[in-house]
Amino acid sequence: MTGFALGVDQEEWCGQLRALAAERLRPLAEKGEPGRVNRPLLAALGELGLLERVFASGALELCLLRESLAYGCTEAETALALQGLGAYPVLRAGSEEQRERWLPGVRAGRAVAAFALSEPGAGSDAAALALAATADPAVDAAAGGGWRLNGEKCWISNAPEADFYTVFARTGEGPGAKGVSAFLVPADRPGLSGAPLDMLSPHPIGSLTFDGVPVGPRDLLGEPGRGFRVAMDTLNLFRPSVGAFAVGMARAALDATLAYTADRTAFGGTLSDLQAVAHRVAEMATRTEAARLLVYAAAGAYDRGAGDVPRRAAMAKLLATETAQYVVDHAVQLHGAVALQRGHLLEHLYREVRAPRIYEGASEVQRTIIAKELYAGVAAR
Repeated sequence: MTGFALGVDQEEWCGQLRALAAERLRPLAEKGEPGRVNRPLLAALGELGLLERVFASGALELCLLRESLAYGCTEAETALALQGLGAYPVLRAGSEEQRERWLPGVRAGRAVAAFALSEPGAGSDAAALALAATADPAVDAAAGGGWRLNGEKCWISNAPEADFYTVFARTGEGPGAKGVSAFLVPADRPGLSGAPLDMLSPHPIGSLTFDGVPVGPRDLLGEPGRGFRVAMDTLNLFRPSVGAFAVGMARAALDATLAYTADRTAFGGTLSDLQAVAHRVAEMATRTEAARLLVYAAAGAYDRGAGDVPRRAAMAKLLATETAQYVVDHAVQLHGAVALQRGHLLEHLYREVRAPRIYEGASEVQRTIIAKELYAGVAAR
């Protein structure tokens, strides 16, 4: 894939999504309480069939969906993405029983999913997980015994309000990533508790405490000791779509800046007449377009099953999230004080745009992945 261009049908669909986000989903988002799961918004995403498309589509369509929703309503985009992130491991690695029990509710916006990977001491270094899964033959004895989970998770989106968690814990089959297993843990399991964290985020983020939480073979997602692969498969899909989320925010900020600078009078003309302003806008637009092309190249590689998906996914997330930060920051600068007023689009985007450079692998982690993949290619020659 050397280039990217949308077809007519795709362009129309993206336009419909942007309008839907602004007209139907934005009012629901505004009624939500910051830091809480917005269940009416989730229900609307389910009713409109958008959650279904997260699971039925490939990476390219997921990116189009996230970019378009982000342009008109970042809260709707994030609610949709978190459902996908939390439940995608169930779709890919879960048993038929797990899928039948949980996925219909997720698709309808009734069941809230969460992806529980990060810990107080294992954020960027996901292979350093410490949540312990200790074998206990008394847990689900009929199935040959199970485990008890002890430890903590932190910075978990949708916690502590999710209905179930995809949890990654150390079962000890091997060192590092080789000893991690994935479990589907319903929120009502005994010994599981959580607390909200006061974060720079409109959606809920919390911590989870596991005090002897019982899990059995029927709670496993995939095979014991293969949980890290479940996590990485999920992130390889969702990292490019985080880039699409960032591109949607950048495009919204760019369009707002174009409209404002073309109309705002200053120094005997409009701001757009000033070369310093026009060149800044040109740079914003060029970086946004470059990031968008890289995002969709990564999505296309994922859908083709290419072997270089980890590198492409990391590049897409890195460039797009860093670009969005640049574009939104300069959009605020060109608007001046008006953009800092509570409720202004750019004030909202300025708060939203910072976190994607950290979650699902910080920018520094993406650079490490890219370099590792590049040098692995050299060694293989």
